[in-house]
Amino acid sequence: MPVYRLPADRRCGRRRTGATEGAVTAYVRPRSLRDALRARADHPDWLVLAGGTDAMVGAVRRPRPPGVIDLFGLPALTGIDRTAEGALRIGAATPFARIARDDRLRAHAPALAAAAREIGALQIQARATIGGNVGTSSPVGDSLPVLLALDAAIEVASVDGDRLVPYEEFCTGYRQTALRADELIVAVRIPAAAAGLRQFWRKVGTRRAQSISKVAIAAAARVDASGVVTNARIGLGAVRDRPMRARAAEAEIIGQSPTAEIAQRAADAALADIAPIDDVRSTADYRRTVAANLVRRFAMWLAQPGA
Repeated sequence: MPVYRLPADRRCGRRRTGATEGAVTAYVRPRSLRDALRARADHPDWLVLAGGTDAMVGAVRRPRPPGVIDLFGLPALTGIDRTAEGALRIGAATPFARIARDDRLRAHAPALAAAAREIGALQIQARATIGGNVGTSSPVGDSLPVLLALDAAIEVASVDGDRLVPYEEFCTGYRQTALRADELIVAVRIPAAAAGLRQFWRKVGTRRAQSISKVAIAAAARVDASGVVTNARIGLGAVRDRPMRARAAEAEIIGQSPTAEIAQRAADAALADIAPIDDVRSTADYRRTVAANLVRRFAMWLAQPGA
């Protein structure tokens, strides 16, 4: 059953290279998590499809998969609930539209809810899933700097069991992850401690909506009653081969009451850590300037009471 069409499948006469070229030859839609894990174990080379928003774009340039495991809407992977420890658990197949409007997430992880509202158009938000964002591990994935800032963890599973991987250790390179060939992403966990943090999210793109990030920042901090930053985590997107923590910038802020001087030091420290590229969306120089400005803005935002 074809799930998406490669150029060879389009009946427009431009490419006629064979009756089956570009066709997906096998398709399964599991009815339970157990069935999904068995399908993954039996077919580790098949495409795991959730919302399909990245797969549809990649269909024109990537080799066709021998088969598809369709997880979109699988109840065991969809929904938001709270664990006994107070963490919020987001099913991997939960679309961003649901994340954006969930009251618990808006209170507990407002940076993630804000990012969800800015991912593509409304149609993309209705299909794209947080598990897909994590699994594709694109440097420009909008939710991924938030997961770094909030110290999120990724729940993965196989027929042999499950494990919890800190997101900071999950993305290992450009579109590379620590996921094993027989594993599926099951959920994203936002720790209970995130609820007490001041959270910041900004995205810079070509326009205010329906754009891919040129640079994105998500940050979270704890500020004591005297205005001193006691903890801070800064995640940046589109400035390296993977989403990254700006540790040097964090070090400039922690233990300080932010001032213009502190903010500039944090911005300079971030510049030393990033390695953006020139591409069709932006230039490396522009990304450096914007990333520094966003880090500086976050530091100054922390200086505002009640921000």
